[in-house]
Amino acid sequence: MNKYRVGIVGCGNIFPMHAFPVNRLDNAEVVAVCDVKEDRAKKQAEKFNCHAYLDYKEMIDKAELDVVHICTPHYMHAPVAIYAAKAKKHILTEKPMSIKLEDAEAMIEAAKENGVTLGVIFQNRYNPGSVLIKETLTAGALGKILSGRALVAWDRSDEYYSKSDWKGTWDKEGGGVVIDQAIHTLDLMRWFVDSEIEHIDANIGNRSHERVEVEDVAEGIIRYKNGVITGFYTINYYTYDAPVEIELHCEKGIAKMEGDRASIRFNDGREWIADVNPEEAFDYGDGVKNYWGISHIKQIQNFYECLEKGTQPDITGEDAIKTQKMVCGIYASGKTNQKIYF
Repeated sequence: MNKYRVGIVGCGNIFPMHAFPVNRLDNAEVVAVCDVKEDRAKKQAEKFNCHAYLDYKEMIDKAELDVVHICTPHYMHAPVAIYAAKAKKHILTEKPMSIKLEDAEAMIEAAKENGVTLGVIFQNRYNPGSVLIKETLTAGALGKILSGRALVAWDRSDEYYSKSDWKGTWDKEGGGVVIDQAIHTLDLMRWFVDSEIEHIDANIGNRSHERVEVEDVAEGIIRYKNGVITGFYTINYYTYDAPVEIELHCEKGIAKMEGDRASIRFNDGREWIADVNPEEAFDYGDGVKNYWGISHIKQIQNFYECLEKGTQPDITGEDAIKTQKMVCGIYASGKTNQKIYF
């Protein structure tokens, strides 16, 4: 079997979540890594017995790759993806797609023009709780969604930001708690509702951080074209990473997520529950946060299975840009103090 030759751009904290799953697959292998910090690139190249590069363009041009994974700071997602697409390489990028909506659109266009696949990581859709709620909604067992709410309260201190040369900036991270910590939860809510957005009315602010220029709190509503209104509240100045919460009030019951666990209580008294299977585990190496679980593996496996079949993966650029529009809409509303209509 021929294996897809994979290059990974960015050897930081999220790198293991891509490298180890790729090398576990039968049809893919990491053959090149790249980082602007030479020590990082060399360390990972030695670990995975592959070539190290300091420039992503050189890696894409010389390493004879089939697929490029993007694990860089947010502002580099678009330029790397577009360059890879023009070189006829398939792309799997970490969230968010980009900082600006027009950059995300350019990524999709470049992939289409060059006949390559563009996938975007939103691994929490593969969590057992997320799957249970989505499948139950799709089957119609809960009836229509009447309303929803989402809460994220995590801890990202000034000390956390001081260790990074790009986080906490508008030009490199693209924002704060919304685009980094809460984006997964907001993506799940949008995915569950499954409707185009009508308008967003949001507030953002920085209430607790001295070292950063971006928001550490955001709240507001998202009204969808099917009539559903969802509210959200998210902060990153809590004292620990509390389990995220999502609740959907539906015609036939209430669906709740707390962390990875989901419970659905129907109006007739039935209750369905889904939680993490303790027997599902994967070793990503030292220093990897345990709450990331195994859902990266599931999404990466889906991506390569679809490449082999010639089909589109579960989460394409066209799907992920819907969440990008939502994030950009929250920022536009928060910065202008106006409702943003779509």
